[in-house]
Amino acid sequence: MKTVLYASAASLALATAAAAAGHAVKVGVSLGFTGPIESLTPAMADSAELALAEVSDSGAFLDGKVIEPVRADSTCIDAGAATAAAERLVTSESVAAIMGADCSGVTTAIANNVAIPQGVVMVSPSATSPALSTIEDNGLFFRTAPSAARQGVVKATIMTDRGIADVAVTYTNNDYGKGLADSFVAAYEGIGGSVTITAPHEDGKGDYSAEVGALAAAGGEILVVLGYADQGGVGIMQTAIDTGAFETFALGDGMFADSLLEALGADMEGTIGSVPWSQGEGADAFSALAEAAGGDAGGAFTRESYDAAALIALAMQKGGAADRAAVAENLLAVANAPGEPILPGELGKALEILASGGEVDYIGATNVELIGPGEASGTYREYEVKDGAYTTVTFR
Repeated sequence: MKTVLYASAASLALATAAAAAGHAVKVGVSLGFTGPIESLTPAMADSAELALAEVSDSGAFLDGKVIEPVRADSTCIDAGAATAAAERLVTSESVAAIMGADCSGVTTAIANNVAIPQGVVMVSPSATSPALSTIEDNGLFFRTAPSAARQGVVKATIMTDRGIADVAVTYTNNDYGKGLADSFVAAYEGIGGSVTITAPHEDGKGDYSAEVGALAAAGGEILVVLGYADQGGVGIMQTAIDTGAFETFALGDGMFADSLLEALGADMEGTIGSVPWSQGEGADAFSALAEAAGGDAGGAFTRESYDAAALIALAMQKGGAADRAAVAENLLAVANAPGEPILPGELGKALEILASGGEVDYIGATNVELIGPGEASGTYREYEVKDGAYTTVTFR
């Protein structure tokens, strides 16, 4: 990750110098740099900033302007702290838009309390709660990761395809966890599966023996854990392993992290799961770009983060202005057909097309297609842990 960080520092220095001359545009990067997914967010932020640096370095953005990313800690779980951090971005830093936030609860809080009232677009790479599909957003909320409503169906299909007849389910007790659990349970039972128990868990506890005891008493062939890799989810799994309550697990996207492999080691063998992912020319282009910069091309939501930041910049270019209205009015237009297809590494080309009055169809790293209220259709990677590594089974 060093090279990406160095590249970001160089771009920041350029943006700081440009700011003095009035040529810098600020874009917020709101992610949980502390909290239950803090092992995921550095690579997500670097990926977003990789796109913004690509735009700045092209020299083709709004007659030579550059973009200065401004980070803010959403914490993932503390709505008050996330709102305060976002308020700083919007009022003190005067950002044109926000790439983020990450977790669904804080994303909803920022949207309702800060972004929507002040006309600021948010493009989240990872907030997947189905409730965000119907938020009263005045056309200001978008996401590059698909809704958990779809992930629940995908996960249910994975279970039945594997012949798993009954499961126990635990979920982190927030908007993300409950939304994903509700979607999964409805889909799984709808195709004939049996759920022995659906139980929430709180993050940040030191002892999950009571929760695991209840899950074990209900039984099930497998324990479905819809939580976070760096807090409650790993605590539930460790306790289940230690007590012999469950030997096999199925995980939601918030559990996909190298830190989980490191924490549980060989006990992760055979674990299955799903995570938003993509394949094809765009995904390959992003991997090459990130790896060339010394970055993490294989982390969860890194592709979605690059795409979220790229869409913000392209929307401003199409609108011909470095302001909030340009982002809101043009983001869907640059995300979807018609237009010249644009892949990662081709943002300079896209900027030139837009500057000349042409149209672009941003494909990006995730085959971007924003549907309905500005959210991604997306695909999922089904994986299984084999020999201590996440291995792809198929894409769904």
